[in-house]
Amino acid sequence: MSETTGAGYAAASYKTAGVDIEAGDRAVELMKEWVKKTQRPEVLGGLGGFAGLFDASALKRFERPLLASATDGVGTKVDLARRLGVYDTIGHDLVAMVMDDIVVCGAEPLFMTDYICVGKVHPERVAAIVKGIAEGCVLAGCALVGGETAEHPGLLGPDDFDVAGAGTGVVEADRLLGPDRIRKGDAVIAMASSGLHSNGYSLVRHVLLNQAGLSLDARIEEFGRTLGEELLEPTKIYSLDCLALTRTTDVHAFSHVTGGGLAANLARVIPDELHAIVDRSAWTPAPVFELVGRTGQVEQLELEKTLNMGVGMIAIVPQESADVALATLADRGVASWIAGEITDRGDHATGAELTGTYAV
Repeated sequence: MSETTGAGYAAASYKTAGVDIEAGDRAVELMKEWVKKTQRPEVLGGLGGFAGLFDASALKRFERPLLASATDGVGTKVDLARRLGVYDTIGHDLVAMVMDDIVVCGAEPLFMTDYICVGKVHPERVAAIVKGIAEGCVLAGCALVGGETAEHPGLLGPDDFDVAGAGTGVVEADRLLGPDRIRKGDAVIAMASSGLHSNGYSLVRHVLLNQAGLSLDARIEEFGRTLGEELLEPTKIYSLDCLALTRTTDVHAFSHVTGGGLAANLARVIPDELHAIVDRSAWTPAPVFELVGRTGQVEQLELEKTLNMGVGMIAIVPQESADVALATLADRGVASWIAGEITDRGDHATGAELTGTYAV
């Protein structure tokens, strides 16, 4: 017979309310080995403390260190991870969305924290998510110093989850990149995306899954793999590639192509008196972009302001430095090309535009 209260109800506990502390503890144990792989020498303490510690005395090597911070999530791409039961890639997306924003100003990624919210703690699932985050941190050169796993029964279904993260980087004040460095005649260098990255999935899911009724298990000939595998392709992490560029050439600015598309994100780093012109004929977007556009009859401009169209990061460099920049990226295995140039603003209402037609 179960224990009851005076009112006749079974005695309540946190676990009967849906929160399993023991499962959370097991998840922490499972993720420890992955978090350890991200450690930098400046990190103090281990996983499980109330706060992550980073030795700021390491910043003494800077004359005037500026801290850069960013926070982000991965949007509705988590729904595809849930549907496919694949949890160890979504963390790459999270790190990319945070740390590739930080590196835009020339900052070196230092450390990151994560927040994972679930309807029910499945220890192995949470550990797989953290594994992906840790692997992403290694690729970005930063430490994963802490995080939080929250169980929200009643608000989220047992298999539902979401992830978010925040990161910090540092840049020397006189090495800060941005609009004030850009000059007329600069080259606009595009770095290839690994696919859709982590933006526009509400449109992608609506078109391909809801409207067209495609199965995530369906093999798509032009992809050479299943639709689900294509849609879960992790976001490219450019942080260390961008930092390598700053060491080999005179970078004036970077632009991380995320929500809003290439033109809108590029315009964010263009000064008022200048204009960026990007020639679509310089590259061919991957088949997934064409599939979304054709299947949903999405107008080209709508597609371009929602998806990255094959370009995940932009570097703006002096024209005479373009060859060195391209060689540096090629040595690091990053596909890149000269996609445009910086001109006078003239009568242009916005700071950047796409011209021409995509190569086929």
